[in-house]
Amino acid sequence: MFVVELRDAPVETWVLRDEVSGAEAEVVPSRGGILSRFRVGETPVVTCDDATLFDSAKNVRGGIPILFPIAGRLTGDRYSWGDQTYELKQHGFARNLPFKVVSRSTSDSASITLALESSHETRKGFPFDFRLQARYRVSRSELTVGLVFENRSSEPMPLHAGFHPYFFVPDGEKGDVRIETRAARAFDNVTKKVGPFLGLDLTKPEIDLHLVDHGSTRSAIDRPGGVRIDVEGSPEMRQWVVWTLAGRDFVCVEPWTAAADALSTRHGLLFVDPGEKRTIGMSVRLIR
Repeated sequence: MFVVELRDAPVETWVLRDEVSGAEAEVVPSRGGILSRFRVGETPVVTCDDATLFDSAKNVRGGIPILFPIAGRLTGDRYSWGDQTYELKQHGFARNLPFKVVSRSTSDSASITLALESSHETRKGFPFDFRLQARYRVSRSELTVGLVFENRSSEPMPLHAGFHPYFFVPDGEKGDVRIETRAARAFDNVTKKVGPFLGLDLTKPEIDLHLVDHGSTRSAIDRPGGVRIDVEGSPEMRQWVVWTLAGRDFVCVEPWTAAADALSTRHGLLFVDPGEKRTIGMSVRLIR
């Protein structure tokens, strides 16, 4: 049996639950349409810091923020398009704007669809008319997230997007955690250097590695005790980032459509034609 219900909380929170598997997710429309948590039974998979979730003055530290219209940071927080220069902060504006609930379903899963539309404010940093729908679906031990980008402008709309999932990993386990990748090279966003990928020491004060040649649209986190979290992106998700901080119980494994600064470099940039839609997505599955 699948359930979608509104839960009393400091902010509007929708709960998606598969009562057979015990899988449950929480979605908060007003905070960037974010999926704030996902667990299967008693095992937390995606975690969130409530102090940031319930404070609208802060960026949410946790859940699965939606990165759009950029993933990462632009050089100088600016880019040029046509004969104009625009400003966008790191990861874009979608994660900070309220989404609206447009549909819910319990037919073959517990699912909810949210929407965000362009406005006068969004066009100050991204001069395109768009509609973005985010659909969250929970079934068995799996969470899927689909983003549908509709271009309502009269010219092709550039698309640079991604996900920033905070996977629950106790800080004390990080030395024994393995993250699956075939990367041979990486950009270290802490040292600002590109070099050979020599593995991941998640016990460092900060890890912020952009895997230059991850070579797949899949990854996985293997935790002690036989807990494995499989992560899979749609075919467009070719750029992967790993980020964590010492003393925090999370590791972010982030699928993006292109490397940071894509609106400036045009490298890996996707496009949506006028009147067309494009869908990207990811799935998260717990294996025990």
